[in-house]
Amino acid sequence: MKNVNISKVVKKIQKEIPKFNMPVISDIGLRKDPYRVLISCILSLRTKDETTAPASNRLFKEAQDVNKLAGMEISKIEKLIYPVGFYKTKARRIKDIANTIITQYDGKVPDEIDELLKLKGVGRKTANIVVTIGFKKPGIAVDTHVHRISNRLGYVVTKTPDRTETALREKLPQKHWLEYTELLVTWGQNICRPISPWCSKCVVRSYCKRIGVKTCR
Repeated sequence: MKNVNISKVVKKIQKEIPKFNMPVISDIGLRKDPYRVLISCILSLRTKDETTAPASNRLFKEAQDVNKLAGMEISKIEKLIYPVGFYKTKARRIKDIANTIITQYDGKVPDEIDELLKLKGVGRKTANIVVTIGFKKPGIAVDTHVHRISNRLGYVVTKTPDRTETALREKLPQKHWLEYTELLVTWGQNICRPISPWCSKCVVRSYCKRIGVKTCR
């Protein structure tokens, strides 16, 4: 098999993306506010975008910055973010993160992955999203869509998202790092679905090895 021309794949998907709604984290990222990116990312875990977006908007209307979030009662946070998944746990977690940022980072969200990972509840995906979308610094956030599509294309051969991130850091041209996650998440939500992907509508089908695809539309 030939190697996947990832630059052509990225270029073709770029042209199609305006047809679809971008992930909620990307929308918030346009405001250039790492605080909002970080907190929204925590809220989005195991929660659909259509629930995360209004919950994030309700919260940020009351807690415009990390100081206001830290001073807010947990019961109020719970009410504002409901019905995101595990909202009680997330309410405690984001308040704890806000307090940590104030006490250990002078009220500023850290812009390095290793420092972000020190915040309780922040994993590699979230840390990379904050770095790339919040700070516009090179990073690769790997969620289920990025992991699945990168392997489905045949661009990498990995078993876990963490290994996919490692493989992409070694192989993916850095010029694509900032956009890769957003493009693949949007593509995965709309075209390259987990089950029965829309291969008939896919503009990169000719570049895709369709690894693991058993049925498609």
